[in-house]
Amino acid sequence: MRRRARRAVAATASVLWLGAAAAVPALAQGDAPRTPWGHPDLQGVWDHRTITPLERPAELADREFLTAEEAASLEQAAVDRADYLLNRPPEETTAGGNVDRRADGTPGFYNDFWLDNGTRAVGTRRTSLVIDPPNGRLPALLESAQRRIERNQAYRREHPADSWLDFDATDRCLVGVNNGPPILPAAYNQNLLVVQNAEWVLLVAEMIHTVRVIPLDGRPPLPDHVRQWAGDARGRWEGDALVVETSNFVPDRWWTSANPMGRLATTGSLRLTERFTRVDADTLEYEATVDDPETWSRPWTVSIPMRRSDQPLYEYACHEGNYSMPNMLAGERAAERAAAGARAR
Repeated sequence: MRRRARRAVAATASVLWLGAAAAVPALAQGDAPRTPWGHPDLQGVWDHRTITPLERPAELADREFLTAEEAASLEQAAVDRADYLLNRPPEETTAGGNVDRRADGTPGFYNDFWLDNGTRAVGTRRTSLVIDPPNGRLPALLESAQRRIERNQAYRREHPADSWLDFDATDRCLVGVNNGPPILPAAYNQNLLVVQNAEWVLLVAEMIHTVRVIPLDGRPPLPDHVRQWAGDARGRWEGDALVVETSNFVPDRWWTSANPMGRLATTGSLRLTERFTRVDADTLEYEATVDDPETWSRPWTVSIPMRRSDQPLYEYACHEGNYSMPNMLAGERAAERAAAGARAR
């Protein structure tokens, strides 16, 4: 059984298969299929795992692309690391400290078996997923945004779990770590199902199964005061590219700790513009521009060539029924009682 399928089966008890994904016929390399009504056919399950980093490593300076040899070396190193972690002797772990990462940089919260970052660089061999700014790095945070981060960090040190509202949207099982805004590789379940007809497009993320329903009929956006975790999306065709513009995100939506920016909250001003282009039988080019004028000094754009997958979507149940939420809150209450008892002594 393939590694990804083995992980998913071990992690969940049931399988979700949306049959529309199976309707896309196999095509020769270089063909870009079209629907019976004439639009490019974007349907299928698309894999966006990659070892290409979000930002260009500083040591690569102004280099936009890797050589074929460099990309192959990085891919082999990813395979070697996975083999090492799979076969190294078992270790005991203890609570406390940083549960997310061990001293050697390997995972502390899961065995590496459960993670699925892939072993391949993007096909373009770009040195980063960020393609704009041209240096391949995120633009500078505004000073006001940096102060916002510092205030949030200070608050969380004093109030780590007063209520469920102190947890990010991922901890609360509202949105996944990798499904936006924008779609970025992170951790596991890195697949996107696209279903479409002439009037609608559905984007279904495997992680938490966030379903984004995108109308194509030109209807106006929702009023500004109507906010949604996945935002309010409107789509249109520009030539062979599906363009999706999304606004009305819930203010202060957290970027999760899986994101290189750490616990950064964006604002209600966030605008996301995505472009989906079926390049050939096996490639869906995804490009997304993030514009939050209250957070970054300028918009920034990522590009990910998603690869067609022959696997279905597997169920991801987060912590089923939110069972972990009362446990996390109860744990914090227990820690507070213990601290109060220590002070009393």
